[in-house]
Amino acid sequence: MTYRRVAIAAVGTIALTALLSASGLVAYRWAPSAPPMILAQSTPMRQASSPPGFSPQAVGGDAVARVVPAPEPAQHQAPPPPASSKFPDGVPGLPQAAQPLSALPPAAAPPPPRHVEPVRVSTLVPQENTAASPPTRAAGVAAMQPPAASPQRASTAVGLPPQRNARADALSRTRGTPVAAAAPAPAPKPAAPAPQRLSLVADAADPAVAAPPPPPAPAQAPAPADRYTNYYTPPPAPSSLFPGRDTSRIESFASNPTQTTRENPVSTFSIDVDTASYSYVRRILQGGAVPQPQTVRVEELVNYFPYEWKGPDSKDTPFKANVSVLPTPWNSDTKLMHIAIKGYDISRAEKPRANLVFLIDVSGSMEPADRLPLLKTAFRMLVNTLSPDDTVAIVTYAGTSAVALQPTKASDKARIIEAIAKLQAGGSTNGADGLRQAYRLARESFIKDGVNRVMLATDGDFNVGQTSDADLRQLIEDERRSGVYLSVFGVGLDNLNDRMMQQIAQAGNGIAAYIDNLAQAQKVLVQEATSSIFPIANDVKIQVEFNPATIAEYRLIGYETRALERQDFNNDHVDAGDIGSGHTVTAIYEITPKGSPAQRVDDLRYGRKAPATDGGDDEYGFVKIRYKLPGGTRSTLITTPVTRNNAISSFAAASSDQRFSVAVAAFAQKLRRSDQLSDFSYDAIIDIANGAKGSDPYGYRGEFISLVRLASALLPNP
Repeated sequence: MTYRRVAIAAVGTIALTALLSASGLVAYRWAPSAPPMILAQSTPMRQASSPPGFSPQAVGGDAVARVVPAPEPAQHQAPPPPASSKFPDGVPGLPQAAQPLSALPPAAAPPPPRHVEPVRVSTLVPQENTAASPPTRAAGVAAMQPPAASPQRASTAVGLPPQRNARADALSRTRGTPVAAAAPAPAPKPAAPAPQRLSLVADAADPAVAAPPPPPAPAQAPAPADRYTNYYTPPPAPSSLFPGRDTSRIESFASNPTQTTRENPVSTFSIDVDTASYSYVRRILQGGAVPQPQTVRVEELVNYFPYEWKGPDSKDTPFKANVSVLPTPWNSDTKLMHIAIKGYDISRAEKPRANLVFLIDVSGSMEPADRLPLLKTAFRMLVNTLSPDDTVAIVTYAGTSAVALQPTKASDKARIIEAIAKLQAGGSTNGADGLRQAYRLARESFIKDGVNRVMLATDGDFNVGQTSDADLRQLIEDERRSGVYLSVFGVGLDNLNDRMMQQIAQAGNGIAAYIDNLAQAQKVLVQEATSSIFPIANDVKIQVEFNPATIAEYRLIGYETRALERQDFNNDHVDAGDIGSGHTVTAIYEITPKGSPAQRVDDLRYGRKAPATDGGDDEYGFVKIRYKLPGGTRSTLITTPVTRNNAISSFAAASSDQRFSVAVAAFAQKLRRSDQLSDFSYDAIIDIANGAKGSDPYGYRGEFISLVRLASALLPNP
């Protein structure tokens, strides 16, 4: 029995030695902040392709997946012994951990991964031959390389527990078997590329390893067009909001000076219902920048807000003027003459049919999210407000113009919305060609006694064709005579041609509005759709004559770009602003009473004395308004004397609308760096606006107060 046990032990020792000499055991090492990982398979194999949807790029963490070139197999190594047929269930007398690998059942191959979560593995990078790498934790085993031909062992390392490697390492030390010297690794051959295998190594900061470029992303089919998709996504704050980097073309102008009543008692201007300046200033402030003074048109900030001025009793009188005189909050020695006009509000049953042509700029500059995508959503909102009998056509222009939708009844809403959803940006900007095409369609679908209007939406960047502002204005004036009006809606920054938009909107008897977000689009095209589309009076002019006996000086707050000559007031051929259904218009004069210490200009020693007036010392002035009915050629005159009966005893006694409009006018003058308000603080403006906020159903007044606070933080506050 003793000899038999010795023989069996000798056979086992020989078999184990051969096994350790020929087997390709797997080395492993610890990864920082990661669990121990299998480094490589025991035989060379081709790199497996990445699962679908997995991009081998850095995804964070400190572990790196590398493609490690497999070393060349040793030439003198003998193939492993075949599985014993005598002992199919293993060599008797040897424990399970010491059995030869050939005598063990093959390890089950792991199932193919169906999904890879790239949480800690960051990228696949090549690694140098492991034979030249420093020794790892299992130094005696790592130097052994797999044999040249062992197909049956291709999967034995995968899934092999690391305890088996440790057991083999311990046996090699206790039995005295020099495992590391059994098969020295040959030097790698630089000429021939070695096969590659996958290795997970938690060593992200290895400068010697260069990452190969990631494979190209799989091509994705374009999403199918959906007539109800492509909704506007708010853009990030543009970098061009900061001073000195905005290339928008905005007309510069000086604020109205103080006039002496004795030398120049008459003030004449055209009304203005545009609101583009307020929206533009709001976007600048909300972007964390200070608006330039030329971007601030006081009247457009004041007229942005709806007011409950008293309107006319019937549509026979298109509007009513309300004049009052109240103390000035920023100067106790002056007063404010407040002129408020309210247009007749047409009911839905009284609305005439509308023939609208959407002229949409689809040039390359309209691609950002705050331009064409925003406009597409805005026009969808407008379509939902139209009556079934209204007509809509769509013309687009870039390098050339095209008809995207022939005149279509608003009852076919799905077709109109589908045409809007298909619009894409690209190309240059031939706006003049688009205007001609839009006017042609409007004339073809002209509705007698209805509203015929082209609605131009653009960033104002006309760079092809008829690009001169004067030429465009002449083109629009010629088309206006046919009864087709024009409104302009601007978007975007940088290339916004505000000057051109203002001029052509005035020439086209329409409004100019700036749309910077969906809330503004809803205000202009939904809440104020009737005012924006349906005019009730054309060429509205205001002329105020001040009484030198009671008023020493006056200053018109705003309307610098709408000033007219005195003789233009009675000239029906001179174009002026228009009022839409329900529109409100506010104009404010700061007046200096006779003998007030606020008088800036001394009376002339040899000047003529003030002439006597019919009103005597009781009148402050005389307000005259001229207007034409839509389509009319002769104007109608309305007159209103301003007497002491129009005076309000204190600023607090004024209505909330009057006080709020004065707060807006004060804020606009502060933004324009007006000398008259240098000592009036933003906090005082906030107090007035808060006290006059009222119900504020749409939050416009609350938003204004927030803008004043922003300006107070950005600008010096006395």
